Amino acid sequence: MRMANIALLMVVVLDIMGQGLLFPIINNLIMDPSLGFMPEGTSVSTRQLGYGLVIGTFFLFWFLGAAYISKVSDYIGRKQGIMICLSGALAGYILTILALVFQSFILLLIGRAISGFTAGNQPIAQAALVDMSESDEQRTRYMGLIIVAFAIGLVIGPVIGGVLTDQGLIGAIASLELPFYVACALIILNMVLIAIYFHNVNFTRRKLKFRPVEIFLTLWQASKRPNVAKVSIVFFFEQLGIVSFYVFMDNYFFSRFQFDIFQNSIAMLVLGVTMGVFSGFLVGPISKQARKTSIVFAGITIMALAEVVFIINDSAFFAYLTIVPLIAAFGIVYPTMLTLFSACVDETEQGWVMGVSVALFTLGAGIISIVGGPLMAIDIRLPFFVSICSFVIALGLIGLLWRGADVQKLNAG
Repeated sequence: MRMANIALLMVVVLDIMGQGLLFPIINNLIMDPSLGFMPEGTSVSTRQLGYGLVIGTFFLFWFLGAAYISKVSDYIGRKQGIMICLSGALAGYILTILALVFQSFILLLIGRAISGFTAGNQPIAQAALVDMSESDEQRTRYMGLIIVAFAIGLVIGPVIGGVLTDQGLIGAIASLELPFYVACALIILNMVLIAIYFHNVNFTRRKLKFRPVEIFLTLWQASKRPNVAKVSIVFFFEQLGIVSFYVFMDNYFFSRFQFDIFQNSIAMLVLGVTMGVFSGFLVGPISKQARKTSIVFAGITIMALAEVVFIINDSAFFAYLTIVPLIAAFGIVYPTMLTLFSACVDETEQGWVMGVSVALFTLGAGIISIVGGPLMAIDIRLPFFVSICSFVIALGLIGLLWRGADVQKLNAG
């Protein structure tokens, strides 16, 4: 694999690594009274609201920045867009370190906001890989590699977070801040690799007009493109379903089974490995044997059924196993839907359409993160009921909107 491709995939790894690293730490940091981050006597419901606010801030600011920055990369170049995002991620980690040192909830929110606003690297990397694709098969394979990188990020994050915060494993040097120092070093390395090895492909710089409402115009423009709109609405509810599960999985395990950071990191490890295996090795073969629209329908059905099993399970050990079928199906569905998005537009709009996909994902994630905190305070299962309902809505929309020849034609794109 060329160094440029490695550098691009590393961009995705580090982009997602932050979630795998942060979620277990932030969950226990806020929910566990013994860590002392929240004021003494803070109620469980208030802690759940705080957790939802921190995660929701990240995703909502990601929504605000992703659609704009992704489209900007169509004008100023993928390389320049990626470097902007990496710089923001570095600044966000530095503020997070300061938040932990000074026990500041406000600094934690600001750090997450900055990291979120510049977390547009994934769609830019996706668009860059599409730029380098020479066939539909290669494009699909690259989308699969994106998910492999996504999975590696989820694996590396909790491993770094779990090991470097555990004094029983590495001694006195362990701390809550240490994983973020390592993350900073990796981001700097990635910036060097991008600067040296990656170059824009078939790119002509165009004059950029800054419009603060770009994110809303992006989604408005998507609504005016029939195929993009039909794929987008299904994608939104499918993503709302998976994010409702993903964001509150650690919180649910802590509340129901009293999992600590290490145990929640194991859950993230299971999630990441499952996603990597299924998206890395099965997306290509499955896409050759079945229509993309059929793959999406079957996958979402499996995700909904698997989450029902997840909720009714009473065993802490079996909880890990219930993650597998849901994430396995997602690992197939997600790159398949990205391929459908890509087939909706020509090569001049790949950055824009990938920005649409991430804007939809982050909008849904921000909404459910903010709303999910109060829901968890009422009943820890409620976000997962929302998830199942979202999957069912997505299936209904597929039946209503994807029957036409216009969408079915995307199976060959």
